[in-house]
Amino acid sequence: MELTVKALHIIAVIAWMVGLLYLPRLFVYHATATPGSELDQTLQTMERRLLKAIMTPAMIASWVLGIWAAANIAAFDETWMQLKIAFVIELTVLHMVFARWRKELAAGTSTRSATFFRVANEIPTVGLIAIVFLVVFRPF
Repeated sequence: MELTVKALHIIAVIAWMVGLLYLPRLFVYHATATPGSELDQTLQTMERRLLKAIMTPAMIASWVLGIWAAANIAAFDETWMQLKIAFVIELTVLHMVFARWRKELAAGTSTRSATFFRVANEIPTVGLIAIVFLVVFRPF
């Protein structure tokens, strides 16, 4: 059972990370779309479906399965796990920020540029790298 939980956790994390990396890329294109245009409508649909049908369920599954997996190995007292959780919290907050930006873009009230979203697109990568190194090397 422990390996099944681990495998499902990894699958959920991959799905969530794909969304965290792809959604801001959609924002880049959306920032330059004319409000009310066909492109604007298409991007709104893509962003909403990605967030609600893939990213949010994957985030919830990542948390539930991650807590289950950590409890199985009694890792909560270990420093590497506490740091990992801090980075997962950072990614969760970023997920929420992306959800707010999606709503602003859909409402036509966003003032952020495509360049801003290109930079924001790199933030999840930092969290991902930190988490992978903490889990693989367990330096603390």
